[in-house]
Amino acid sequence: MANAPLSAQVAHYENFPVASVLCPRHLRPAIVAIYHFARTADDIADEGDASAQQRLAELAAYRAALNACLSGNPAQGRWAGVFGPLGQAVAQHTLPAQRLHDLLSAFEQDVRHTASGHRYAHTAELLDYCRLSANPVGRLLLHLYGVHDAVSLQQSDQICSALQLINFWQDISVDLPRGRVYLPSDSLQRHGVQLSDFFSDGVPPATTASQSRRNAQQALVAELCAHARGLMHMGAPLVHRVPGRAGWELRLVVQGGLRILDAIAAAEHRTWQTRPTLSKADVPRLLWRALWMQPRPATDKTKKTV
Repeated sequence: MANAPLSAQVAHYENFPVASVLCPRHLRPAIVAIYHFARTADDIADEGDASAQQRLAELAAYRAALNACLSGNPAQGRWAGVFGPLGQAVAQHTLPAQRLHDLLSAFEQDVRHTASGHRYAHTAELLDYCRLSANPVGRLLLHLYGVHDAVSLQQSDQICSALQLINFWQDISVDLPRGRVYLPSDSLQRHGVQLSDFFSDGVPPATTASQSRRNAQQALVAELCAHARGLMHMGAPLVHRVPGRAGWELRLVVQGGLRILDAIAAAEHRTWQTRPTLSKADVPRLLWRALWMQPRPATDKTKKTV
């Protein structure tokens, strides 16, 4: 999970807004409950010095607590503060259980892949991971907003997958030292670079070979970012399908992701050396862009796009 500007943040920098002032007030407790459920699982999978085996055991116990919650049992034990509110949200809004289980499956996959040194073969495999790690959050939010049609679900998946991919390409300098490899093997091969090239901290010697390698690295990251931008644009019409204040919140999420891509481009796509972020100075630009996200003229009398 990754970063979005202009939203209330709870302990971590996230891509998904958490009960911001734009979210409908009556849905905020459920949104916070989903966030804390996912955030706690993410911490189990990623924080501290536990072994992979210990993390997987903890996630299995966490899944058992989720099953108890979904069965309507009172929350007990060390995660009562997570599953108490989540149980209320499940009861009040009939949250789809599979989406919650999908998130846990993504965290388990991350632990296994990191421990084994797994490398994603291609972008399609990464998108399959996003189906578990990111897309369920969007679908849970659409469920709360009462939006269930197939087009909206597809656009939500596109936005959420784009956000996850943007986070990957923003965080190369953070993920690689921790053993998290998301750069697709086929992209590395196509651009003629090795994964080891991205571990370089310093400025390489000013030789033709080193410059050529750097150009190839930048081209690879630029290609991956262009794919994520395309996904975001494909999903962006959803902002006109989500009603009220939630739609405005989604506009800021979309624009926040696109702005991160702008920041990566401004850093010449060298995110294996630096991590571009957004700041308060970006807020006016995001608000302006969100305001002007209007449907474009339809290509026919029945369809409109962003």
